[in-house]
Amino acid sequence: MSNFNFDVITLFPKAFDLINNLGVITRALENDLINVKLHNLRKYGEGSYKQVDDKPYGGGSGMLLKPGPIYKAHESISKFPKSLTLLMTPQGKVMKQKDLRRWSSLDQLIIISGQYEGFDERVRYLADEEISLGDYVLTGGEIPAITIINGVTRLLPGALGDPNSLTDESHNGPFLEYPQYTRPPNFREMKVPEVLMSGNHKEIKLWREKQMLKRTQERRQNIV
Repeated sequence: MSNFNFDVITLFPKAFDLINNLGVITRALENDLINVKLHNLRKYGEGSYKQVDDKPYGGGSGMLLKPGPIYKAHESISKFPKSLTLLMTPQGKVMKQKDLRRWSSLDQLIIISGQYEGFDERVRYLADEEISLGDYVLTGGEIPAITIINGVTRLLPGALGDPNSLTDESHNGPFLEYPQYTRPPNFREMKVPEVLMSGNHKEIKLWREKQMLKRTQERRQNIV
């Protein structure tokens, strides 16, 4: 049995072909660290045309996803003991790294991907959490769902070749990550800071701490 289970309700399962070419996720699938099941919403559509959407009551532009097909799809999914249902919506809470860490301790995430102008309000009752990637609107919830699969997977034990690479990443703590460099030491007149090539680990640590603070002050003034 896989260690972590993702179940995604979507109208466009082909969009998830991307995860087969995403390095860490692909290896996690091959090594049975994760299991990703796609549940095609069209399968649960109503009537001979498998209808999943309809016009909104009261008028308005676009179409809304009907509640019935989404409820049926959700009810068809086997639930694990530690499971949460996430609803992808621009109205949701903006996702943070701490959310990915919290979810990575679960057994299962069920992700509902919205489409069109949204979904019937009653779909919200299925969700434990409503999640947004930011204050902007995409054509559907597939890209946010892939983002969550990516973010959670890389936090799972055994997913990364070097687990220490998670330690100093941006958003794991209050500060953004320090600048990093590799060879060559001088590229188009842009030089690697000498302290990084000094071999003095104490000075390197101090430099990195100062750079983390500086970068955070410049880019996240609401934090510092």
